[in-house]
Amino acid sequence: MKSVAVIGGGITGVTTAYALARRGLQVTLFERHRYPAMETSFANGGQLSASHAEAWNSWGTVGKGVQWMLRGDAPLLVSPKPSWHKLSWFAEFMAAIPRYEANTIASTRLAIAAREHLFGWAREEGIDFDERHEGILHIYRDKAGFDHAAKVTSLLAQGGLQRRAVTPQEMRAIEPTLEGQFYGGFFTESDSTGDIHKYTVGLAQAAEARGAHMVCGAEVRGLDANEDGTRVVYAQDGAEREKRFDALVVCAGTASRAFAAMLGDRVNVYPVKGYSITVMLEDGQSRAAAPTVSLVDDATKLVSSRLGDNRFRVAGTAEFNGFNRDIRADRIAPLVNWVQQCFPGVCTRQVVPWAGLRPMMPDLMPRVGAGKRPGVFYNTGHGHLGWTMSAATAELIAGLVQRDRAQLAA
Repeated sequence: MKSVAVIGGGITGVTTAYALARRGLQVTLFERHRYPAMETSFANGGQLSASHAEAWNSWGTVGKGVQWMLRGDAPLLVSPKPSWHKLSWFAEFMAAIPRYEANTIASTRLAIAAREHLFGWAREEGIDFDERHEGILHIYRDKAGFDHAAKVTSLLAQGGLQRRAVTPQEMRAIEPTLEGQFYGGFFTESDSTGDIHKYTVGLAQAAEARGAHMVCGAEVRGLDANEDGTRVVYAQDGAEREKRFDALVVCAGTASRAFAAMLGDRVNVYPVKGYSITVMLEDGQSRAAAPTVSLVDDATKLVSSRLGDNRFRVAGTAEFNGFNRDIRADRIAPLVNWVQQCFPGVCTRQVVPWAGLRPMMPDLMPRVGAGKRPGVFYNTGHGHLGWTMSAATAELIAGLVQRDRAQLAA
């Protein structure tokens, strides 16, 4: 049996560990927190959204970033403080603009492919994660936004996803609790939602049951690889330790860039901060007034999902401010205001704020494949679609690792 180390215990790392364990490989996952799924996989928007696969690489996005730079409550906020990491990332972001259409189509295909594995694993392992299969509704308040969405719809169709335009009347039939004036929308019936934290924790337990070893509370301090195998140096319980493996997979989210540098690779992941609020639906009126269909408001860059009977999650915005995890009141306020405007019957007295760092590559495509050194692989940089794509990329990388180890043994 071949041994594989997985670095990172978020949704990407856990799905990778599980996919490897299913193949009979000896898996050890290293996670710096005491439990899996405690960072970006803790409280995201909850959407499994192939319909949200549009790449961000466009001159329109660049223009909005410049326009909103001085607005603390802007949906897209770029800190003016320069750094080489940020400058190099934005240079590569703009260089990828010509690949906007191709990358949107490729992302759509990955998102669709992930569904079979993600839901199949949940059924097989008995994981309860508040899943809903009621579709995702994109909402637009003006013709310009709606017309752009129509163009995106054609790209999504090339990737295999069907979504349909809906009138304001049809929007209210789909989600009767939604308030406001809208030009129109697009509805994707095949999309769904769920609690990423509950899913990741459940799948980690399933991976352990299949023989994977979870080393939590472990700070990875060094990685190395050569013809003789790979090495992980980590600190746990005040002591530095070392373990050797046949291969390793870096799934470390925003930390992947630093780990890749240790291994002689360049993986230009940038931490793009997003915020969420979890509205606790404590009374019958709030539960009745909260939506059950998931929403995307492209103008405000917000998404929403109903998680069980008594939770309503709203998430979004993008903040380029380095490794800053502060929860800012001026960034949370627009999320609360959105709930009050769109769903005025929902009580926002009990709201839990959260912020997480999305690991985003400049071209919005995840890095999935081998590194320069033998036995080194990457499955990282999924950005805002980590929850949506993770099961597909985990299957891809697990297959690559298995074939690589089999070829070396031959």
